[in-house]
Amino acid sequence: MISIGRRAFLQGGIGTAGAVLLSGCADGGRPDRPVAASPPVSVTPSGLVRPDGPQVQAAEARRHWNGTTRSYALTAEVGEVDLGGPIVTCWNYDGRVPGRTLQVTAGDKVRVDLTNNLPEDTTIHWHGIAIRNNMDGVPDVTQDPVPDNGGTFRYEYIVPDPGTYYYHPHVGLQFDHGLYGPLIVADPNETMKYDHDWTVVMDDWLDGVDGLTPEKVYAALKSGGMMSPTSSEPGSAGILRKGSSKLLGGDPGDVRYPYYLINGRVSKAPDVFNGKPGDTVRLRLINAGADTGFLVSLGDHRMKVVQTDGYPIDPVEADALLIGMGERYDVLVTLKDGVFPLVAVAEGKGDNALAVVRTGSGSTPPSDARPEELKGKVVGGANVAQLTAAKDDRLGSHAIDQDIPIAMTGGMTKYNWSLDDRAYNPKVPLAVTTSGQRVRLTYTNTTSMWHPMHFHGHTFAVGGPDGPRKDTVIVLPGRSVTVEFDTDNPGQWVTHCHNAYHEQAGMIGVLAGASR
Repeated sequence: MISIGRRAFLQGGIGTAGAVLLSGCADGGRPDRPVAASPPVSVTPSGLVRPDGPQVQAAEARRHWNGTTRSYALTAEVGEVDLGGPIVTCWNYDGRVPGRTLQVTAGDKVRVDLTNNLPEDTTIHWHGIAIRNNMDGVPDVTQDPVPDNGGTFRYEYIVPDPGTYYYHPHVGLQFDHGLYGPLIVADPNETMKYDHDWTVVMDDWLDGVDGLTPEKVYAALKSGGMMSPTSSEPGSAGILRKGSSKLLGGDPGDVRYPYYLINGRVSKAPDVFNGKPGDTVRLRLINAGADTGFLVSLGDHRMKVVQTDGYPIDPVEADALLIGMGERYDVLVTLKDGVFPLVAVAEGKGDNALAVVRTGSGSTPPSDARPEELKGKVVGGANVAQLTAAKDDRLGSHAIDQDIPIAMTGGMTKYNWSLDDRAYNPKVPLAVTTSGQRVRLTYTNTTSMWHPMHFHGHTFAVGGPDGPRKDTVIVLPGRSVTVEFDTDNPGQWVTHCHNAYHEQAGMIGVLAGASR
């Protein structure tokens, strides 16, 4: 039995780390800069923290390195991938979808050598990690993109916090091509007990199907036109013309996908987890999709929700979980005897992804299975603020030093999504913060669609200092969500909608750290 429990508070000394040129010379002789042209730190606006500045280096030095370095190599490439029947030519990491799971322990130094064999520049963003700023993977903000057709870059950083995370590019619509993979960070001091650990990655898929690409979909959305094929029926692809979700406040999304996947498999050829009756399984649920919220349930089982976005909460029971793009939930389930569908409904879109849990004899559930639990108690979405962070992970009360309001603006008519009605400019921040302060950030959704809002480099407490610690939160139409965070990780950090198409249209901005 695996024995894991509450997170370790990893503070202490560490040497600085940084990006390096992969030119074949020894590690010690590589300069701390990417292969790409001049690094963006040279054009960081005056008075703001540079991504590799002394404040960033000092913050990294305070992170505890446990002496272990985990080294990986990833190649972003174009090639064929089998989705469990459908074979598509798509963008991927190392010929697989999802990309390989990176398994590390809190306090490890993570070293990832990226080779970019794509036809355009790319980066890697380490979603949810309180990372050093110049490793965050945001082009024109924290690094220059890695050049196409063979460019290389080394990401190297201390991973400070345990939990469930993932990685994906932060260039254009690339993560809707299939470029993503889990990053699982074990806690050396945890005590939670379970028998199995199963990572479940959900995705909405169109790349390489009937000639579709994310870029073609985006062009059609921008023009307000149609594409071929288009339909409102499940299993077809195109612009979503019909669909509604009470849980998401109405319009569920912009895109009708031909497939919805769990662990890279279509529902007619599902991934299968094999266990024994009475086993307790930790499910790490990751929504790596681009335009789809998933309503997740396991047939004939209740789930004990134990973590949100990598951070422990006071456990709550749930029949189903609503998970927006970029969100992660960890749950514990004690398995019954039989064969059970793990269903991820594309909320409001009329289709679903499927995996199977098998502990005994029985037939495989149908691809369109709909467990009764989907009609039960739902955790997530608008009710996430009702959760409470575990005692040792609460942000703690502190006077608010700075209030930052951010409005989600724009709409479908012109497809001009934005923050504060401003065009995205990576060198003109939405707001400037000062290190060592408590900031209250209020996301207000003035649009007619829901938005999962993600903030880089930090976790925030939702609804108050005892609220669940998260880095991505769903904001429904006409609603506001207030979060609090401490400015303890200096640098230039973006906040954006994790709908890939909304972000590409401009729903992204920078919260900049002041150098004073």
